Amino acid sequence: MPASDPFQYAVWRVVPDIERGERFNAGVVLFARTRDFLGARVALDADVLAAMAPSRDPEPLARQLEGLVSVAAGDPGAGPIARLDRHQRFHWLTAPASTVVQPSDIHTGVCEDPAATLERLFTRLVVRGPRG
Repeated sequence: MPASDPFQYAVWRVVPDIERGERFNAGVVLFARTRDFLGARVALDADVLAAMAPSRDPEPLARQLEGLVSVAAGDPGAGPIARLDRHQRFHWLTAPASTVVQPSDIHTGVCEDPAATLERLFTRLVVRGPRG
């Protein structure tokens, strides 16, 4: 049986109108130090955004979220933060830095496969639609 290792994750939430305080989940970032893994998945639900803030343009938000994924991946084109080590990038990605895209508290767990765990969390916490 493969060993389980600890991981940390946070959910990125979109707050389209800070005065109303409403939010919806738009991404997950997961860090597993002992597995040398940092990954992120995002999906901006344009229908939910339109219902909550009809005048808000989804394109800048989608770019901001994709930028976070690029930083998590260590993409050289994502700027100097993307060149930090995984641990530093995770803490940068989970630090409050925007009023519109806000990280949740950091949660912990154990897993055997961080990529599969990221996918499971993304599906459970971000993807909308029927659940079976």
